Amino acid sequence: MESKQLKWVYLLVLALVWGSSFILIKKGLIGLTALQLGSLRIIFAAVFLILIGFKSLSKIPVFKWKYIALTSLFGTFIPAYLFAIAQTEIDSSVSSILNSLTPLNTLILGALVFGLQFKRNQIFGILIGLLGSALLILNGAMHHPEQNYYYAILVLIASICYAVNVNLIKKYLHDLSPLSITTGNFMVLFFPAFIILFFSGFFEVVHDVKVQESILFIMVLGVVGTGIANILFFKLIQMSSPVFATSVTYLIPVVAFCWGLLDNEMLTPVQFFGAFIILIGVYLSAKK
Repeated sequence: MESKQLKWVYLLVLALVWGSSFILIKKGLIGLTALQLGSLRIIFAAVFLILIGFKSLSKIPVFKWKYIALTSLFGTFIPAYLFAIAQTEIDSSVSSILNSLTPLNTLILGALVFGLQFKRNQIFGILIGLLGSALLILNGAMHHPEQNYYYAILVLIASICYAVNVNLIKKYLHDLSPLSITTGNFMVLFFPAFIILFFSGFFEVVHDVKVQESILFIMVLGVVGTGIANILFFKLIQMSSPVFATSVTYLIPVVAFCWGLLDNEMLTPVQFFGAFIILIGVYLSAKK
């Protein structure tokens, strides 16, 4: 298959994998607490990546491990727990839509902290994206009183963490291979995640059938949704461009919403409109 066709295959596969992550979190929370879920997700991904990428760790200079630690904190550790906690209260489809604000937050932080320049259409994109987020959250809180939409703030914080991570990698780790960075990240995170898992009471309930079923969902999330997906994403960047690769952002909420429908989740018409506005904002902010 030609490279032009193959890049679309990679894009669609990534959208399916990452778009399915939110329903996997929801299913994992049936038998696990948010802390247990976040820890297992990190541990499964860490074991997989260390197995396939351990040799790449030697390519990381000693003085860059501090940036590896920072990117592991903002890029994986904090978001893994925030998404799990948030989805104890809000729908997986809403969580995925708010996650699509990551490019907007990347742009804002890049300009305010890392000295990148704004363009007029990007400023409009940011404002439109924030408006859509407000509509999505406020209308959801009004029509779903059984859900605590204050937890949506955790998803917004997670997307800001992702934005910090992208800017840190771009500024300090751009000369390292993606496999080295990712494997280094999870090497750093393995032991903290295991400590949290140990004190979460996981090993007292691991024999429960519901817990074991949830573990299987999170194993798929960790290995496929994090490990394999990152490898595919890096290959996509190599065969196309970062701009094309990040366009997966537009497809992830579509996949997550379809999973949500199958699991009896439903957005109100105003929330649909808010989601549409968010995607317009993301598009404008990414436009050169």
